[in-house]
Amino acid sequence: MNTERQNKTYFRGNAFQTGIYAAIAAFLTYTMVFGFRKSYTVCTFDGITVGGFSYKILLVLSQMIGYLMAKFYGIKFISELKRFGRNRIILLLVGISWAAWLLFALVPQPYNIVFLFINGFPLGMLWGVVFSYIEGRRSTDFIGAALAVSFIFASGFVKSVGGWLLVTFGISEFWVPFCTGLVFAVPLLCFLYLLERIPPPDEEDIAARMNRSPMNAAERKMFVRRFMPGLVACILIYAFATIFRDIRDNFSADMWKEMGYGMQPAIFSKTETPITLIILVIIGSMVFIKNSFRALMLSHFFIALGFAIAGVSTWMFGKQMLDPVWWMTLAGLGLYMVYIPFNSVFFERLIATFRFTGNVGFLIYLADSFGYLGSVGVLVSKEVFKLKLNWVAFFSQSVMILSVAGVAITVFAAVYFSRKHKTLS
Repeated sequence: MNTERQNKTYFRGNAFQTGIYAAIAAFLTYTMVFGFRKSYTVCTFDGITVGGFSYKILLVLSQMIGYLMAKFYGIKFISELKRFGRNRIILLLVGISWAAWLLFALVPQPYNIVFLFINGFPLGMLWGVVFSYIEGRRSTDFIGAALAVSFIFASGFVKSVGGWLLVTFGISEFWVPFCTGLVFAVPLLCFLYLLERIPPPDEEDIAARMNRSPMNAAERKMFVRRFMPGLVACILIYAFATIFRDIRDNFSADMWKEMGYGMQPAIFSKTETPITLIILVIIGSMVFIKNSFRALMLSHFFIALGFAIAGVSTWMFGKQMLDPVWWMTLAGLGLYMVYIPFNSVFFERLIATFRFTGNVGFLIYLADSFGYLGSVGVLVSKEVFKLKLNWVAFFSQSVMILSVAGVAITVFAAVYFSRKHKTLS
């Protein structure tokens, strides 16, 4: 640890200043990474089908399969990730994903669909690499919240940039993703430099949150066996949230069009920016809770509350008590209140509560792999069974069912981990 500090110039400051610096660097870096991922979803590709299947569905499915494969591979890759050379890994992965967008634009459809898979696989590895810079600190709750909300903000921001390129410059829908990456390329280099200057956890961080180190196969198996029922419940919760977050994220342009808000690029940032700020305050405030078990239980409460907000707001929208903008904002807030804790504080505090040496990346990718498996399953089922979905109706009806099941499973998980903590105390 000391040798690592001596061999590199790190940001110098007290614990508070370092936490703020790390949060800003992580947020900005991952926001730029998102510029190479989701801008194509602002395009509707109207009227294009392949063998009777929706072209856009096939694009989304191809990218999601790439993500899915990355998450399963990442269980091993991220859990065994060393703490040096990570900046080169990030640049390599982003470079591959950007090259895939260039080929997507150059190769005629439907043969270009495969490049969404090539884009998705390397991008699916990046969350774990970036999170490895910030885990295992007393300030990780706040830094992790900033990193996690980056993809809420970035999702809307990147779509707005893509929509701006599409509407203002008349760029072809097939060139929008590559051109969007061009906008984000240089800023990514700048912010990655800042990310590399985050110092490693100090002795007080390690004492409070345990040492974070690579995990081999035996250590991974031991952790899963030790917490199997609780982990299964968490994976179910996360899978629910991932499925409907992805539907909202990938087909929000279609839903806005169905609700009469087409060709309004700013609408994406209008809903996602307030969600970003609210989630950042809620999750980031957990940094003030030093007792990791209490923070873990509070995470369960926020998750259950998120399910309730998503369900109630959707019911109100169905009764015409909320307009579309308020509904998309509140439903998104609820889903992200479920989704974000698992990507920031939940597994971080789980490791600290039970004093287990390992890393958060393993648990995030374990949950992510099954979450994306569910998302892919939904899209495949839609196409195989030729379901003609109205995305607004499907999303709203499904979210109400999801919210009830989600609250029940969250209560089970909270009871399980509470009893487990009492048993081991």
